[in-house]
Amino acid sequence: MNEACAVKDDKKVRLTDRVIRTRADDGAPAPDAPAWTAAIDNPYLHGVYAPTTKEVTAEDLEVVGKLPEDLYGVYMRNGPNPQFMPAGKYHPFDGDGMIYAIYFRDGKASYRNRWVETDAFKAERDAGKSIWSGIMGEHDYAEEGLSVKDTSNTDILYFNGGLMTLWYNAGIPYRLDQNTLETTGRENFSGQLKRALSAHAKIDLEKNELIYFDYWDEPPYMLYGVADSNGKVIHQQEIELPGARLPHDIGFTPNYVLLHDLPLFHDLDVLRRSKKRIVTFHRDMPARFGVQPRYGKGSEVKWFDCAPCYILHIVNCWEEGDWVVQVGCRSTNPMPKANPEEGELSHMLAYMRLEANMYVWKFNMKTGEVAEGDLHDMNTEFCRINPLYGGYKNRYSYNQYIMTEDDGARTLAFGGLVKYDLESGGYERWDYGDGVYGSEAPFCPKRGATRQDREDDGYVITFVTNSHNWRSECLIFDGKCISQGPVARVKMPHRLPYGFHANWARGEDVWRD
Repeated sequence: MNEACAVKDDKKVRLTDRVIRTRADDGAPAPDAPAWTAAIDNPYLHGVYAPTTKEVTAEDLEVVGKLPEDLYGVYMRNGPNPQFMPAGKYHPFDGDGMIYAIYFRDGKASYRNRWVETDAFKAERDAGKSIWSGIMGEHDYAEEGLSVKDTSNTDILYFNGGLMTLWYNAGIPYRLDQNTLETTGRENFSGQLKRALSAHAKIDLEKNELIYFDYWDEPPYMLYGVADSNGKVIHQQEIELPGARLPHDIGFTPNYVLLHDLPLFHDLDVLRRSKKRIVTFHRDMPARFGVQPRYGKGSEVKWFDCAPCYILHIVNCWEEGDWVVQVGCRSTNPMPKANPEEGELSHMLAYMRLEANMYVWKFNMKTGEVAEGDLHDMNTEFCRINPLYGGYKNRYSYNQYIMTEDDGARTLAFGGLVKYDLESGGYERWDYGDGVYGSEAPFCPKRGATRQDREDDGYVITFVTNSHNWRSECLIFDGKCISQGPVARVKMPHRLPYGFHANWARGEDVWRD
């Protein structure tokens, strides 16, 4: 890393290093939150999580500092934003999806945000109220389609000439216009999509392909596929699993895809009997990782048993001779003990706080040998890399510091940006500040960059919201040295509620000029 950066090589982070002490739901009520939120005691509807009713378009935003001339593209984030008072106990995955996008072009920044108008969103808009009970409520499996509301509020990526939104629990992908953010309909890959898509599909920029998977409560329990840049499915295979699972992410290399069979899942008998999804972490079961030939048959997957864990997000995968390497954020306690003082929401609150750390797994395709171990023990997640290195060995990962109960966090809260050096084991960090909360921060290659350029020679971008004054900004960091703070701040035209995943679309792809 740059010698001027505050790089640390220790694996311990003392709480005395922290400057954040407030909770994401603390402070005065958000001034523009819908009035009905005041009647619900749920921290995911208050503070920086309070929804907004505004859809805004703004040009030539005010910038503190100077925007880099080679910053060219769109930073976009998805997240929950319920349009009506929930019909049941609210979970953040129940909130209607809303996209917040900032466009960088010709040295200027413009902005717009729009709801993702899913079929469920339109049905509730027409009814003038919430219809679905939500993830934590009772599910009516006699209804056609999904028994829970598919909000498409979790991830967003640029693919096949437009934006595509995805949902946490494997739902229907939706297409949005990349310039207006208007919802143009469902994405079904020209009728080739068999069921749904998981929350995370991956773009391989080297081959210009989309790698995706889904999971289901009925056989076949998993399916993965590959689509070309025109949205045509060129490969799709069923994967045999011992039962219904809840995988969240997928990895890829030039020759393989990496699939997850993890010991965190629900009991289908309990689900059908009680109409509630009760998820259990089975500590006596291994975490299984399937290394599958990228264009091979589903029967060719080779499974590797590892120590029990759950993974929300992986950093990257690559090949080293006979070895396939996977780096990700590993949780050995994905279902923390609930605090009974938090009442009927206690289990949801415990699960959403998130405990994870950087970890590596290595699988030998010839001998079947497995090697695994910690890379760092800081509580970080929502990991991002230079997307040009997807499937190839990379050195840097940009993660969010996940605030803990020791930091005073009650909800999922991003307290700072961390840059890891996977070769040296060091890291640098920049805290957002007291009562300021960030968003997932993708790496943004400079205009025209290739994998032959320096890996961290680009920018890292995030939205932040200050819970003391309810102002939001977009921060742009130099990817080589985030600990020096942002090189530019863009003032947002309204408060941005908290969100889930963010992504970067290259201007070369979006505008093709």
